[in-house]
Amino acid sequence: MTALKDRVYIVTGGTRGLGKAIAQSLIARGARVGLVGRDAALLRQTAAELGPDDALPVALDITHCAHLPQGFARIKAHFGRLDGLVNNAGLARPGHILDMEEAEVDLQLNTNIKGTVFCCQAAVPLLEGGDNPRILNISSASAWHQDEMAHLSIYAASKAAVERFSRDLRGELQGRGIGVTVLRPGAAITDFASAWEMERFRAALQAWQQLGTHMDTGMEPRHVGEAAAWCLSCPPGVAVDLLEIRPNRPAPKVAF
Repeated sequence: MTALKDRVYIVTGGTRGLGKAIAQSLIARGARVGLVGRDAALLRQTAAELGPDDALPVALDITHCAHLPQGFARIKAHFGRLDGLVNNAGLARPGHILDMEEAEVDLQLNTNIKGTVFCCQAAVPLLEGGDNPRILNISSASAWHQDEMAHLSIYAASKAAVERFSRDLRGELQGRGIGVTVLRPGAAITDFASAWEMERFRAALQAWQQLGTHMDTGMEPRHVGEAAAWCLSCPPGVAVDLLEIRPNRPAPKVAF
């Protein structure tokens, strides 16, 4: 595995949760990051925590494709190079399929799949010609494992779409020397559900408890960050197609 020292990566959704853990892991290995998100104040705060020399905050809405090329180019110009893109930004809204409102469906699909597509389109021209350019798309174990959480059908479907999209992207970019990897994390404690409507959250938890009496625990965001860094460290000509990382310590489900 090659070192990440002095390499530069864009991390979308990098201000909290798994995205922040990925940024921390990359910086710990000597890389620098462009943090992309919508909350300018939170971006500045996170960049200050990670180190102003190592993290550049860039406020962008990834669902607006027209704004991305300029924003990504700013990151490359600031650090003098760009070695990879980590498409981490994503969100979920729990609910029954038949009750899901149009705005909730659009929010999830626009962020999780369209945002991923738009970011890849903006990043590829900036990555071409590098000595080991990478795209890392973050999926979710919810796309394939029912016991991760209940009532997340649209979110899970969007992440399955990210994986299928990544398969074709991998083929298209092989001739350009850009590696494409999907990282599929399982559950780790973050503030991912902080924006969920409490009544729907409780209903999802109750349905989740009916899927079994035990849950898997033991994974932290930093473990996902370390897995992401490992994927990006592959030498030229070698790429992880898909890596799933999940907690592996059984524990009784907590009653809510």
